[in-house]
Amino acid sequence: MVNYNGLFNLLKNKGITKSQLSKNLGLSSTTIAKLSKGEHISMKVLENLCNYLNCNLNEIVSFEKEKSLSNILAILKEEKQMRLKGGLYHQTQIKLTYNSNHIEGSRLTEEQTRYIYETNTLGVESDSSVNVDDIIETTNHFKCIDYIIDNAENELSEDIIKELHSILKSSTSDSNKDWFAVGDYKKKPNIVGDMPTTSPAKVPTEIKKLLSSYNLLPQKSLNDIISFHHDFESIHPFQDGNGRVGRLIMFEECLKNNIVPFIIDEELKLFYYRGLKEWKNKKGYLTDTCLLAQDKYKKILDYFKIDYSSSK
Repeated sequence: MVNYNGLFNLLKNKGITKSQLSKNLGLSSTTIAKLSKGEHISMKVLENLCNYLNCNLNEIVSFEKEKSLSNILAILKEEKQMRLKGGLYHQTQIKLTYNSNHIEGSRLTEEQTRYIYETNTLGVESDSSVNVDDIIETTNHFKCIDYIIDNAENELSEDIIKELHSILKSSTSDSNKDWFAVGDYKKKPNIVGDMPTTSPAKVPTEIKKLLSSYNLLPQKSLNDIISFHHDFESIHPFQDGNGRVGRLIMFEECLKNNIVPFIIDEELKLFYYRGLKEWKNKKGYLTDTCLLAQDKYKKILDYFKIDYSSSK
């Protein structure tokens, strides 16, 4: 349900009736009825209302918490369905995509990432060059975020993990390589930094074991999710894209378990990698890094006046 109490309170304060609103903006009786019932209306009408009343969108509309969902997930689902501009969903798409791609080497700026998301085009200076894969993986990552929002209520599975990789790497130059398995586990061994990872032959068994032990936990804590992430990255099941898939899983699992999610940004990149490397001896290092990232996401929630007090 959509809550338009802010709109009706503003209209009352300004002395504007529904009839006057309908006449001045050319709204149909059907649209007025939808407002009264708390049903979705088009973004164009919402924008016209904001311009007419000289207000911001969050002053006239909010989203009621769905019973079975965390407040944050419910709002992301609502805003995704509406394709709401400028809200939590919009900001999450840009910041999670930019930062997760950037720490893996993407040369796109946050402003270029925003421009791609908002216009489906790329603004580039005449003397700049852009890697085509960076653009493709940016648009693919937007789709990955939609996928985790849509599937956040489902138990984490191999199918979900593989689908995230398939979406992320689809149509990239890697997808044209015979030995690169898009949407499937790696065929060639790989090393992360100076750390060997699980051999290709053992990946299916190790992922199944990891998922089995994780899904048996009756309630997942932030530490459980971070621990899963470390183990997932240690296995490194895919030829490439493991970090981004792993961070998408962490975000999705936080949403599912009513935990405030987080985005690892450039400022935290080195601490994040160090935390992964030293996890066995110093678990608190990676945990503290994730908590710092969580505090940053809370500031976004505070800006949009989103209640996360019931979150873990």
